[in-house]
Amino acid sequence: MEIDHNFYMNLAISEAWKYQGLTYPNPAVGCSIVGENGELLAVEAHHKAGEPHAEVNALKAAYYKLTQDDTVLSLKSSFDIHNYLLKKHNNIFKNCSLYSTLEPCSHVGKTPACANLIAKLGIKNVFIGVEDFNTEAAKGNAVLKKADCNIRLHVEQKKCEDLLFPFKKFLHERFVFFKWAQRLNGTTDEGIISSNESRKNVHAMRNVCDLLVIGGNTVRKDRPTLDARLVNGKAPDILILSRKDEFDTSIPLFAVKNRKVYIKDDFSVVENYKNIMIEGSTKMYELSREIVDYYLCYLAPSLGGKEGFANIEDKFDILNASKEEEDIIMWMKRRI
Repeated sequence: MEIDHNFYMNLAISEAWKYQGLTYPNPAVGCSIVGENGELLAVEAHHKAGEPHAEVNALKAAYYKLTQDDTVLSLKSSFDIHNYLLKKHNNIFKNCSLYSTLEPCSHVGKTPACANLIAKLGIKNVFIGVEDFNTEAAKGNAVLKKADCNIRLHVEQKKCEDLLFPFKKFLHERFVFFKWAQRLNGTTDEGIISSNESRKNVHAMRNVCDLLVIGGNTVRKDRPTLDARLVNGKAPDILILSRKDEFDTSIPLFAVKNRKVYIKDDFSVVENYKNIMIEGSTKMYELSREIVDYYLCYLAPSLGGKEGFANIEDKFDILNASKEEEDIIMWMKRRI
């Protein structure tokens, strides 16, 4: 039976996009495990820095599906999962194939090396989207080759590069993304627009981003807190983009502990940060367009409001679109 390798890699890519913006300073990575007859055993992703990598999560799920040994499901630590699989695998993976959007890591840090685990489990066919460009974790392929794994590179390479672009940027420079929520008729004003799950998703991104940029008029009008309370996370530093530097300091965002708040009329502060989220609408979009890498839109299935993006004729390439509870979430890149 001929296996569609792109299909299984695309499953891994789609799963990884669900965690884009949540894994900093790690990359968003996806992994699929396929049985010898083409049966799908697992599709997983890396969820959060410090937690198991995509390959480990996928191998854990595949092991359970093949053995029904539910002890593995209670294991949370990457080291514990590694050790359990190495002890219990009994060669059940020898005819399986693994698809990873990024070359499995060879680095031992907060988590053990994925390449070592894959090699020791006896997986012979490994399909990789992109080689690792992080020198600290690279050379996983060499580990796999030494274990006689059959490696096929660059499966859905462009899609994997788009997925991993944020990691590549903040690894050496900075990654900037612009987030907004809108209704079906394009409006972005008058109260809460997106669903509770979407707002939790945004708060989870705030929890890991270094800097949040917001317009001065929005601060004065909405009096926001701009924290990550919906996920019990930390609050990022704030850049208020404003020509006027006088603000009512009783606005909640100023009262958040361990936070720096800058009031500037330019984006110079961005140079000191790695992972930056910008929130706004038309004016902020126009002001920030030269520094933004990706755009993130939460499209709510509702009508209402009065104002939205106006007099802008830009076009976008949709990198990924998914449904979160009620809303459609789109990661996009502006066409230049």
